[in-house]
Amino acid sequence: MLRYIMRRIALAPLILFGSTFLVYNLAAYANDPLGELRLSTDDGARQQIIALTRDLNLDVPPPIRYFLWLKGILGIFIGKFDLGNTRSATTVWEELAYAIPVSLRLVFVATITALIIGLALGIISALRQYSRFDYAMTFLAFLLFSLPIFWVAVLLKEFMAIQFNNFLSEPNIPIKWMIAFSLFTGLFWSSLFGGERKRFWSVFGGAFATSFVILWAIDFTDWYLNPGLGIILIALLSVGIAFGVTAISTGLSNAAAKKAALTMAGLAVVWYYPAQWIFNNFGSYFTIFILISLIVLTGLGLSRVYSKIDRGPIARTAIITGILSGFLILVDRIMQSWNDYSGTDAVNGRPVPTYGQRKDQLVTEDFWLNNLDIIMHLVLPTLALILISVAGWIRYTRGALLEVLNQDYIRTARAKGLNEREVITRHALRNTMLPLSSLFVGEFLGLISGAVITERVFGWQGMGTLFLRGVNGGDPNLLMGVTLLFAVLTIFGNLLSDLVYSLLDPRIRLGK
Repeated sequence: MLRYIMRRIALAPLILFGSTFLVYNLAAYANDPLGELRLSTDDGARQQIIALTRDLNLDVPPPIRYFLWLKGILGIFIGKFDLGNTRSATTVWEELAYAIPVSLRLVFVATITALIIGLALGIISALRQYSRFDYAMTFLAFLLFSLPIFWVAVLLKEFMAIQFNNFLSEPNIPIKWMIAFSLFTGLFWSSLFGGERKRFWSVFGGAFATSFVILWAIDFTDWYLNPGLGIILIALLSVGIAFGVTAISTGLSNAAAKKAALTMAGLAVVWYYPAQWIFNNFGSYFTIFILISLIVLTGLGLSRVYSKIDRGPIARTAIITGILSGFLILVDRIMQSWNDYSGTDAVNGRPVPTYGQRKDQLVTEDFWLNNLDIIMHLVLPTLALILISVAGWIRYTRGALLEVLNQDYIRTARAKGLNEREVITRHALRNTMLPLSSLFVGEFLGLISGAVITERVFGWQGMGTLFLRGVNGGDPNLLMGVTLLFAVLTIFGNLLSDLVYSLLDPRIRLGK
């Protein structure tokens, strides 16, 4: 294993040299940084040409100029790492240091959310092969996969930002929209849980009625103008989370895990008001980290209380339940800032933004207002990336799981008398993750490069914007800084993917 890693690392400089040399020369010969200045009649154009020629070494042939740029990169070994300067006289490193966190914030949230949703829908689709739900997910996956992301982004800006902001000025949900949405939710849940005709229509009726009542209550109370969850709703949701996590993690037959999860849900309700006081007086990321740490320690303690053996699954169930229940309390606290946020002069009653990553006019020291502003600017671009990415994960997961379910060891597990939940969770899903683990790295890197269009549409100043500035603005140093970062991420991402695959599959021995 170590020899394989060292060999891959030794090959990395050669790959980086070849890729950066090719990109640098192609960009240099394809674009003239001085083209617009030569056509300009401005009196200062001549001085700008002289300055850019000196700063960017444009009087040197591109192949030689590349090695001048490479000299700054190799300076990392003597403590003088230099990516060069941009056309605007700022360092490339400063531009990257600003853009990297912006892109990571966007891509990380989109990737994790798409992965969770795609895996869940893909698994259910495979387990219900040729059912109504499977046909619906297959159609949805192909539909979303075929849509161009810029078109999806424009639709989101129109209907989820502009139209929704207009709706908030005179909020009223028409009865036809209540019926339409309730029909959709009824079909979704009945396709998911329904079986024979009687059960299908009973689930459909229950989901339809529940959705209609919730929408009517939201409209009647104007909940969207002053949203919140409240202790009663959090209590109900926490109990539902406890049963759901237990069913997935260990099965409801595991009494110790169920007791631990329900205890954690009860503790979340007990801690609701103390947590709100802590958030109001000590709102910070450090406070959130401390509370998460307490949840983890509590889950470990509950596993020791409710069981003397096999405590791992119990601790896992309790911790996941606690974190999800705590997340509800955190969401409730953020929602409490909605009215204040919407009423600020910077927002002016239009809380869903269509452009930018933050509102520069919103100057406040309030921790919750600042984070709500970040979240609202994340919604549309993240949703655009999720809709495109989740389609692929549905198809990948469905295909991988169906292939695993047809293997001999699955039939053997069933023949030994294991129940279907154990067959799926302990045997099928673990092997399904093998091909998906290598796809995750590629998906993450692809989203970073694919975010170029999303950042352009929504006006984010991330890595995609830097890449476009480097290409369209004739800025070779900026372009190479972005290219070098992408190349390094791709090389080590593929190495990490191979290592993870080998760790998950004991049949693979890298370097043998």
